[in-house]
Amino acid sequence: SLNRIKASGLKLRFCTNETQATREKFVKKLQGLGFDISVGEVTAPAPAACRLLKGRGLRPHLLVHDDLVPEFAEIDKTNPNCVVIGDAAENFTYANLNKAFQVLIGMEKPVLIALGRGRYYKETDGLKLDVGAYMKALEYACDVQAEVVGKPSKMFFESALAEMGVPPDQAIMIGDDIENDVGGAQQCGMRALQVRTGKYRSVHPQHP
Repeated sequence: SLNRIKASGLKLRFCTNETQATREKFVKKLQGLGFDISVGEVTAPAPAACRLLKGRGLRPHLLVHDDLVPEFAEIDKTNPNCVVIGDAAENFTYANLNKAFQVLIGMEKPVLIALGRGRYYKETDGLKLDVGAYMKALEYACDVQAEVVGKPSKMFFESALAEMGVPPDQAIMIGDDIENDVGGAQQCGMRALQVRTGKYRSVHPQHP
C-alpha cells in the first residue's frame, strides 16, 4: 500500500497525465479517497509545460479543459505564437479545434505542445478519447510534429527523477498503460511494472 511504501523510506512521485484539473484539485480528489498525498509529490504535464513556455518565451493559445486554465495563470497568452493542447473533453468542438488549427497554420514555423499523447482513458462510463487523437489531427493538418511534455516523454520522467534525486536505474514506474507508463519509463532507463487495473486491456490495437 501507499502508506507502507512511505513508511519504508522509499522516495515516491505520482506521475500523472491528468490535464482536466489542477494539481490541487487532483490531490484533493485522491485525499478524499483516503490517499496520503500532497501537491509536492505530483509531477504533472501543465507545470512542465509552463516551465517550457517561460524558458522559450512562448505565448500559448490554450486548447485545454476549463478546469486546467488556472495552471497557466502566470503565462502571457496575448498574441499567441504556439498552441498548447491538453485533454479538453467537451471543449474539443470543431470550432475550438479549428481555432487552434488557424493559429498554427498562420505561423512560419508552427509550435504545437501536447500535455500527453494518450489514445484513450477509462472513466466509470467507459473508455474516452484522449488528447493524442486530437493532437494527431492538428499534426496532420498543419504538417507539424508536436512536442509532448506529459507521459511518455523522456523529459517528463527525468523531471520526476530530478525532483526525487534518484537515478533512473534505481527507480521503478508502476502504471496501467503499456505505452505511456511502461514504455515511457523504460525509454528513460527505468524499470516498469504494468498493473492489470484501470485502462489495462489483455489485447491492445496493433500499431503500424
